[in-house]
Amino acid sequence: MNCIIVDDEPLARKEMESLIEESSNITIFGKFSNGSKALEFLKENEVDLIFLDIEMPFFSGLDLAESLPMKTLVIFTTAYPQYAHKSYELDAIDYLVKPIDKLRLKKAINKAVLYKTLLDNNKFASIIEEPSNEFFWIKSERRNHKLNYKEILFIEGLKDYVVIHTVTQKLITAMNLKTIHQKLIPSFFLRVSKSYIINVNHIDSFNTHNVYIGEFEIPLGETYRKDFLDLY
Repeated sequence: MNCIIVDDEPLARKEMESLIEESSNITIFGKFSNGSKALEFLKENEVDLIFLDIEMPFFSGLDLAESLPMKTLVIFTTAYPQYAHKSYELDAIDYLVKPIDKLRLKKAINKAVLYKTLLDNNKFASIIEEPSNEFFWIKSERRNHKLNYKEILFIEGLKDYVVIHTVTQKLITAMNLKTIHQKLIPSFFLRVSKSYIINVNHIDSFNTHNVYIGEFEIPLGETYRKDFLDLY
């Protein structure tokens, strides 16, 4: 797996390079001081993952993320926590606030590696059967999987795919979040942001910004927050 670093601060680029080298075996393809230079590089080179700052002059990290090839994954690295919810609308793998913790970075990289592997193995994946009242079938990793509703923790949107998190595994299938939501039983599942559907029976706690299911922190999107808080 390879990556590039995009940050307008030279010291931040150097620090990120050191952290990545300490935390993973990812190959660093290049480092760029702005989004325009990175985008030019991406026109000629295939990159798996971008560590992307947000507040940069002329061409922000959010602008660059909206212009990326479908296969390119993004981890935002920024000093500004207020962009977190916007980042998930852009299907970011993770959102790291500076100064970046090494263990937190390693967790984000491991997630990116896992998702790239899942995406590479699921070129023709899709739901293959209409759901019943208790389960539905999907094709993932070239196999057909029976998924019981009660075992699904939440479903995460990732570009043109969804990642289904169950109590035992993660499965990815080629379908957008809106389509799969229409196939689920409303009494079990609730859309809480542009990128997440949760199983309400697995909610452990929540506040005005996030829902917590086990070790997972799931952001409440602005469009969905009021309805969720009114419901609970």
